[in-house]
Amino acid sequence: MKLAKTLTSVSLIALSALTLAACGNADNSSKDSSSKASSSKVVKKSSSSTKTTETAAKQTAGGALQDGTYNLEELDYSNGYKVKMSITVKDGKIADSTYDYINADGKSKTEDAAYEKSMKKVSGIGPKEYIPALRDALKKNGSNVGAIDVVSGATGSSLTFKNYLQQLVQAAQAGKTDTIKIANTAKLQDGTYSLAEKNDSHGYHTVFSITVAGGKITESNYDNVNADGKSKTQDEDYEKKMKDVNKVGPKEYTKALNDSLVKNQEVEKVDAVSGATSSSNAFVLYAEQLINAAQAGNQTKIEVDNLVYGE
Repeated sequence: MKLAKTLTSVSLIALSALTLAACGNADNSSKDSSSKASSSKVVKKSSSSTKTTETAAKQTAGGALQDGTYNLEELDYSNGYKVKMSITVKDGKIADSTYDYINADGKSKTEDAAYEKSMKKVSGIGPKEYIPALRDALKKNGSNVGAIDVVSGATGSSLTFKNYLQQLVQAAQAGKTDTIKIANTAKLQDGTYSLAEKNDSHGYHTVFSITVAGGKITESNYDNVNADGKSKTQDEDYEKKMKDVNKVGPKEYTKALNDSLVKNQEVEKVDAVSGATSSSNAFVLYAEQLINAAQAGNQTKIEVDNLVYGE
């Protein structure tokens, strides 16, 4: 699903970190899906190389990536192209990767001069620019999906890229080398689709489900809960401290995000909640994965062994 709204990952200002030291950053889940590692270092090689050396923030939770090559591909062509993507893991790190939009003849969208001209006229950027930019971001940040910024003018492709990379990282953690197949143009199948993170960060982890009836999303239940299953929306101390700094707390942004998805039916129409950008981005990332599950009719609960970095 292509995303048209601009959602960017941002770091909390130092004032936020200091003010909220007692409960962690106001809107920082410090996980692979929504936080930034502070120091990735790219090895300088030729522009065609995808080899990297990562200097990442210390990982405190989340399963290691198992060595091997992991592939993902869309099943259907959209506007003449479909995504093919892969990561190769060596010694527990992403050592190589591929990502492109391919047509029925196997040609890259970067070679489509007409597409490039048409998109660039509207967005100021085309496949020749945003596809290499996203490849470079993967080289720089490795498995830290949350550290990858949206490319201006290519928001939909950027967020789809992050969604697919997150799914490849999850496959690598589990050592599942079967190609992930995305039914990218299929209608949503009725049922309930759920996802849960395994690891707490700042005392909470994400749980999320959507219910589809009549081909439409009728319920969205995104939340962050502690080890006892208590919602962050019930944490009055967290609510007050976050609201003092960001003018919004879990009570407000959790409801706003869930309501927006049900109202708009499409993830690309869900706007980031001001003051809760990190949670908004995590919501979008996981909503996309749940929608992929609904397109495939796969109601198996998705368990995310989310990466947590030093807090």
